[in-house]
Amino acid sequence: MSQIQKHSCEPNNWVKLYSDQLYRFALIRVNNNQLAEDLVQEAFISALKSLPKFKGDSSEKTWLYTILRNKIIDYYRSQEKKMASKFYDINNEEGNDHFFYNEGKSSGEWVKGHEPTNFHEAADQPLEREEFMRILKVCMDLLPFKWSEVFRMKNLEDFSSKEICKELDITSSNLWVIIHRAKLQMRECIKNKWEN
Repeated sequence: MSQIQKHSCEPNNWVKLYSDQLYRFALIRVNNNQLAEDLVQEAFISALKSLPKFKGDSSEKTWLYTILRNKIIDYYRSQEKKMASKFYDINNEEGNDHFFYNEGKSSGEWVKGHEPTNFHEAADQPLEREEFMRILKVCMDLLPFKWSEVFRMKNLEDFSSKEICKELDITSSNLWVIIHRAKLQMRECIKNKWEN
């Protein structure tokens, strides 16, 4: 029975062999040249520090991609915390729950009187619908990354709550907090951009 071959790691070759590929990988995910470069550099530094732990079960390329992917996830987590504290006081016990039904069949829907205003029947007019979709995308891009993903999956792609929680590795209570906050932010953003 043949023994499984272990992969080796050659840090002296990393920049030459992988920096461009890793940079492109990061750039697609963060859409910022400097940030992508910084994340790749952080990944290389982290890999050097973790070199004694490299067991050779995967190739060094796969290992480096995994480290970079984790750096990108850490970056978005830190951004989410900053954005959440900027828009909402987490310690505010009242929160924004009075805008949405919390229980029953209507859970997560707008409370009557707090729903967004009708944006000039945007869905009925092709040119206005195109403008509305452009504004929707702009407003989604302004949300923290995870909020945007939740909003897209729930409202545009019709994922179930269970599927979203599994895909994004969040609890159901966390999901509803994100949905409520994303709806409030989207409501305000669309209203401001549509009326201006």
